[in-house]
This record gives sequence, C-alpha cells and structure tokens, in this order.
Amino acid sequence: MLADTAGAEVVARLLQAKDAPDNAYYLGKGKAEELVNLIEHMDADLVIFDNELSPTQIRNLDRVLDIKVIDRTALILDIFARRALSKEGKLQVELAQLQYMLPRLIGLGKQLSRLGGGIGTRGPGETQLEVDRRVIRRKISDLKQEITALRKHRRLHRQRRQRNRCFMVSLVGYTNAGKSTLLNALTGSTLYTEDKLFATLDPAVRRGKLEGGQEVLFTDTVGFIEKLPKQLVTAFQATLEEIAAGDLLLHVVDLSHPDYHNQIAIVHDHLQKIDPGFIEKEQLIFNKIDLVEKSNDFAYLKREFPDALFVSAIKKEGLTELNIRISYCMSRQKPLLKVELPYSAGKLLSEIQEQGEVKSIKYTEKSIIVEATVDGRLAARLSEYSIRD
Repeated sequence: MLADTAGAEVVARLLQAKDAPDNAYYLGKGKAEELVNLIEHMDADLVIFDNELSPTQIRNLDRVLDIKVIDRTALILDIFARRALSKEGKLQVELAQLQYMLPRLIGLGKQLSRLGGGIGTRGPGETQLEVDRRVIRRKISDLKQEITALRKHRRLHRQRRQRNRCFMVSLVGYTNAGKSTLLNALTGSTLYTEDKLFATLDPAVRRGKLEGGQEVLFTDTVGFIEKLPKQLVTAFQATLEEIAAGDLLLHVVDLSHPDYHNQIAIVHDHLQKIDPGFIEKEQLIFNKIDLVEKSNDFAYLKREFPDALFVSAIKKEGLTELNIRISYCMSRQKPLLKVELPYSAGKLLSEIQEQGEVKSIKYTEKSIIVEATVDGRLAARLSEYSIRD
C-alpha cells in the first residue's frame, strides 16, 4: 500500500527468513543473486526494502543490483513530501528528509546520476544532495528554528482554545482508518479524504455540536503506521502535540482490516511515547462496519473491548451513540461543582471564571458560593471547599 500510495506498481515481492540482516547487503548473498535475476525478469526499475537500510547497505546494493534502491523510510518520506500542503507540513517534511540524507551523502555519486525523478526524490531534491554537509547542517538548523516558532504559535492557539473553555476531541489512529471521514461526518466539514495512506498530514480543527447542543472542537491528526521513521516523529512533534492537548482521544480503528489488532497495538505504542496518560482519555471507535458482514453482531469484540463503539463514518451509522458518549465524557471530565470560597481565595475564583463555566455566583457576608463546571484538575483543588446538598 505504501508503494501504491507513492505511485509505484509492485511487480514482485521477495522474502527472506534470516536471523539477522547482512551488514553489507542486508540480504544474504544467494538471495541478492535471486533478486538480480528477478529484476531482469520483471524489467523493474526500482527496489524498495521494507526496513531502514544503512548507508553502506544502500551503496553496496546499488552497485550489485545496478538499479535504484530505496528503503521504507525513504518511501514514507516521499509520500509525506507529496501530501504536505501547509507551510508547517512542508517544513517538517523537509527537515525529516535532510536528517535522513545527511549520513547518506558519502558515496552517493553513482546513485545521484540515476535519481532523475520519481519515488524517493521529492522534497529538497537532487541539488540538495550534492551540497556538502556543512550547508545541510545549516539548513537543518534554520528549519528547526522556523518549526520552533510555528510550534509556539500553535501552542498559543491551544491556550486560547483552553481559555475559551473549548472541549477538545482528537481523532487518532492508524493511517487510512477513516479519521478524516469521521470528522466530516461529525462536523459537516469537507476535509480531503482518499483511500490512501497518509491522506491527511496537516492538523485540522473543526467545530461541531453534540446532541445536547454543546459545542466541541474536533482535531484530525496525521495517522500512525508500523515502523514510522524516527525522523518524522521528531519533525512532526509540534503536530503530535495536538494529540496530547485533547481532552478526549477518539482512537479510530479500521474494523475491515485483517490485522486491526496489531494496528491498535502500534497506535498504543506511539501514543504512549507522546502522552503516557493517554489511556485515561481514550475512546475506542471501530469504523467501517459497513464493510464487514452484516450478520456480524460484534459480540466477540464487545467482550474484548466492552467500552468500544461501532460506526460507519461513510454511511453515518452509529454517530448518535458516539455523540452521547462524547457528551458523557465531557460531563465526567468537567463535573458540576458547588463550592463555598473564603474571600481570601480570590485566585481560585479567578481560575474558575477563566477555566470553567460559571452557572451561578452568590456573595455572602463571609464567603462566595459558586456553582460551575470545571475540569478534573481544578475540581481536585476545589474539593476542600465543596458543598454537598
């Protein structure tokens, strides 16, 4: 699917069972010879390895196979270079590509003569590869500074949303699970969707209304994938921070995918690295139920994932139950409290007014009685002033 998304036509596959990759060629000698024959037979013009290759392995393979060789990381970076539309997305992709290229500059002369165009050459391009390391490092430094500035700008936007008491729902999941389609269904927006990997790279924030009329902000983020290149994780840190900022994480799973269990585990692993407390905010959503056998009542999954919901974003099935669940999570995270504050606790009153939603406020001779909805952290600090009716 990665190759297809990048525009390549897969004409053959080659597998090898081996205890450890060969340091020089990744493949064993016999398997490399088999690959040479396969290339000639299929008239192929590109070989993609489904793991990251070392600079030495790429140079050796290029010499032996006499054909352009790229690894999984280069392929994913190529797709990201195609998909990035915003200034921030393009900067992040360029940074990731330059970080990947830097240790691979030595000995690329022969490969450079073959680059020409196509998969693995988008982004900074051939001319960037020909400059020396010092210039590349300077460019990386400049990109990091620009991304840091954009990161601060994004942080200010998040703080403004928090001050405006907006409940944030982040859609997360494996790439191509249907996150953008679900966001469109929940908000009535028209985000770009396609049955391809990484259709969405740039974070999108849309406003939506729940069944009870409450307004919520939904955030769509870049999808995860197995063996996501470390360069991308680093470069897209600002984008991934949008996930941690969410009050609720809707973990969207493609139920029609034969390996969805493994995809759930991969997403959990990524989320754990971004926000160790993600599990407390996660709501599992099994999407694409329209592509599964209609007679399936999902009883086996309900036993394994008792709190999960089942929807079809494209058919808009199960969205009422999802809206109700979001409303419930919203009320649970922002409980309605009634507190009696002494006049000396003016700072707490200010926090309630800034961060919560005040229902009523009454000034008495000795105290201030406030009824408001606040988030869990502020509720814990106000517990000693709580009034029980």
